[in-house]
Amino acid sequence: MAEELIHQPHDKFFKKTFEDPLAAAAFLRGHLEGDLVKFTDWSTLKLAGGSFIDENLQAFEADLLFTAKLHGEDAQFYILCEHQSSEDPLMALRVLSYMVRIWTAQAKSQPGRPRLMPIIPVVVAQDKKAWKTTARFHDLFALSPDKWEEVRAFTPDFAFRLLQLVDLPYESIQGTPAGILTLRALKAEPVGKLLGDEVWEHSLLRSVPVELLKYFIRYTFNADVDRTVFEAKLKELLGPDLTQNSMTLADQYRQLGVEQGLEQGLVRGELRALLALLYDVLEIRFNSIPNGLRTELSLIQDTAKLAELHKRAIRCATLEEFVAGL
Repeated sequence: MAEELIHQPHDKFFKKTFEDPLAAAAFLRGHLEGDLVKFTDWSTLKLAGGSFIDENLQAFEADLLFTAKLHGEDAQFYILCEHQSSEDPLMALRVLSYMVRIWTAQAKSQPGRPRLMPIIPVVVAQDKKAWKTTARFHDLFALSPDKWEEVRAFTPDFAFRLLQLVDLPYESIQGTPAGILTLRALKAEPVGKLLGDEVWEHSLLRSVPVELLKYFIRYTFNADVDRTVFEAKLKELLGPDLTQNSMTLADQYRQLGVEQGLEQGLVRGELRALLALLYDVLEIRFNSIPNGLRTELSLIQDTAKLAELHKRAIRCATLEEFVAGL
């Protein structure tokens, strides 16, 4: 259980909630618009399985693919949850690459002449500030609208639905209770409000399955929150007004606190210190650290590895030589 609590809590929390077709359907109905919602038979929504994101982004993204009937024909709904520390101005290009992977996998699964299904992509952005990223692929090109006619037929165009949680009021989040709790928590965490009343609303917490409460508590436990306040919230949550089964959550949390709390705290502190030293050396020697490299280094959870990289950063002649040794 300890390993599960630490490894990719965003991914596990998001997927645990929205792998349920009922939760996914309620979310999509609430945050898509118009005829797309009207003409989709949401009772046919089914999880297709598989992941199409880049391996080096698995710590920052989670994705789910569903199929459903749209106008009586097969269609696909692709949900991508983004929790990177900074926005990607080329998000439309990345979404397109994932869509191509979906279609390629679909084509390989069909003998003879494949019949591809349309994809409706939805990106959920978890960030502390609103993105300026465009949701339309054509906007990435350096061509004014009056110069498009000659190349329009040769260039793909699409848009994805961009749902920015930071701009969405808590009360406007729609879906099942499980979906609402998950999105409220994802919205609150980057801005330091994960212990806020909007997330720990008892009427909402009473409405979600105990299994999801476990994932919610795991997610909160792994976040940078005030432990005293968290424990008070947890004690209140696990009071007699909730189901008796939820007491197992208290047992699990106590076990975590006793067996791992001190050790994990010491390890995290050492990791942060080593990483800060490594950043300092790289910035002093090479002026700046590319965002991709900074992200890759931040994922290292091995103190010995960070210490060895710190020595390499001092000795290497160029930044390229340092990166080659990762």
